[in-house]
Amino acid sequence: MLNNNQSNINEVWLKASVLGCLWASSEIVIGSFLHNIKVPFSGIILTFIGIVLMTSVSKIWPIKGLIWRSGLICALMKAISPSAIIIGPMIAILAQALLMNISIYTFKKTLLGSLIGGMLAMSWNLFQLLASYIIIYGTKMIELYVKLSHLTEKIIGYHNNNYWAPILTLLFIYMIIGMLAAIIGYIIGNNIIKSPVTIKRLNVKQVEKIKTPFNKTNNYFKHSISWLIINFILLILILTLITYTNTLYWMIIGTLIIATWALRYKNSLKKLTKPSFWLAFIIITMLSALLFSQMGNTLQKNITLGLIAGLQMNFRAIIMIIGFSAISTELGNKKIRNFFIQKSSSKQLAMSLEVAFDTLPQIIANLPKLTEIFKKPLTILHQLVAQADFWLEQINLKYIAKNNFIILIEGSKGEGKTSLINDIIYELQNKNTKIGGILAPAIYNNKHKHCGYDIIDLKSKNRKELAKEKPFKENTPFVGNYYFNETAIAFGKEVLLPENLQDVDIIIIDEVGPWELENQGWAKNINLIIKQSNLPMIWAVRRGITQKIIDKWSLEKTIIFDVTKTDKYQVISTVLRFLNKI
Repeated sequence: MLNNNQSNINEVWLKASVLGCLWASSEIVIGSFLHNIKVPFSGIILTFIGIVLMTSVSKIWPIKGLIWRSGLICALMKAISPSAIIIGPMIAILAQALLMNISIYTFKKTLLGSLIGGMLAMSWNLFQLLASYIIIYGTKMIELYVKLSHLTEKIIGYHNNNYWAPILTLLFIYMIIGMLAAIIGYIIGNNIIKSPVTIKRLNVKQVEKIKTPFNKTNNYFKHSISWLIINFILLILILTLITYTNTLYWMIIGTLIIATWALRYKNSLKKLTKPSFWLAFIIITMLSALLFSQMGNTLQKNITLGLIAGLQMNFRAIIMIIGFSAISTELGNKKIRNFFIQKSSSKQLAMSLEVAFDTLPQIIANLPKLTEIFKKPLTILHQLVAQADFWLEQINLKYIAKNNFIILIEGSKGEGKTSLINDIIYELQNKNTKIGGILAPAIYNNKHKHCGYDIIDLKSKNRKELAKEKPFKENTPFVGNYYFNETAIAFGKEVLLPENLQDVDIIIIDEVGPWELENQGWAKNINLIIKQSNLPMIWAVRRGITQKIIDKWSLEKTIIFDVTKTDKYQVISTVLRFLNKI
């Protein structure tokens, strides 16, 4: 639950928490999936999504400083991923956001700015990849690359000593991909500004099994600032020994350090179990033996030196991988996090992070299945961006003092929720209570079979056909077995606008169900009513999702009545007591 101080978050940080959440949800869900199935170039795919999100949301919310703040929030939210804080991706996300932010606002939020930003953000991946190889394997990697270039030129019979050609070719490819992502994001942003998001359709299975919030695993680990300092010292020590001492010394001491880290940080060895790491190990060692042996006349001696050089590079890589994993784990220490939170200069960031972490489970829970994401990626990206305003609304709700007194009448389909509410309405009107809202009575055919629903405006008594078993037209939205009339939905939304309910004593919504949990139906109207009105309400809710309804809207003053165990006079007396009419 958010605290009262969070009402001081300014607009740009609040919107940054939404964009950061959307971005982090793709990093966590799609990134974890790509990582688990070992998809090559997964970093490019995730950056592509990030560029689309940054470009499109910056079109919808053209606020200066939005992008770099959202990148900072997304980068820090990587701390909840299974590998604790992942330094590489965090640096990449923040750098990409900074490059996009500088470009978009330098060029006045034009398409040119988005294109340049997309190229720079995607190109960062290549720069960080090359830098990471040099950091992990040392400067000998540059030497190895130059010698490999010489060997390639010998094989193909082409000599120009242009070591930059392969890198520049790769850079060009990265830039093209970045431009494509920016164009898609620009188009999505413009489309969302011009047209509303499509209503979501829920089948019976989805209604029966509503998605539950994302729960991160909470494995206990005792963090230590002392160990964080020790890890830095050990890492610097072994890298120094590799550079300035002979092979025997750094092999023995390095092995002891690796064993120490492995005992405390068992997950740090995961990367070493991958076949790709050992394949790279063999290739680098063999290339070193081949290429470095060409330096001298004594073949056997230089092959040995080449093998040692390869082993040194790989050993350094193992040290860097495990060492950074150990440091990353210790950086998850709450004391470190709280230190930055308590700094006055980072209060906006701290509050935004709390908002983002509070909202992330809901966003992840509302993501479509991965199969759907990969079948229709552009459609899903459009839907994800289109929900930005809704999630901003959801976050805003958490700052409002919950003064609404809400009665929840829960029951399964056909148990009489609407009938009970209808009886309550009759009795309340006899007590001169002004009632607003909507009622959705069931409709039956000549054979007394349930075949649909109507919707009634409780103030004007106007009535429309809301749902039936057959589509009203092509692509009619549906929930469960029923197709819904979009005209009637628009009618209901108009009825539930706060300005149309100002002169009533109580608001009734029949019902708040699966569609609303999926941010559809009356969800936006409920947000507005809770924010702008203190009137008591009665909601009909589907049995089994009552707690999810309470959690979604952070309801505090609620009384729950089970329709099968409730006498109408219990509800009526409760409402009248609240209205001071008895």
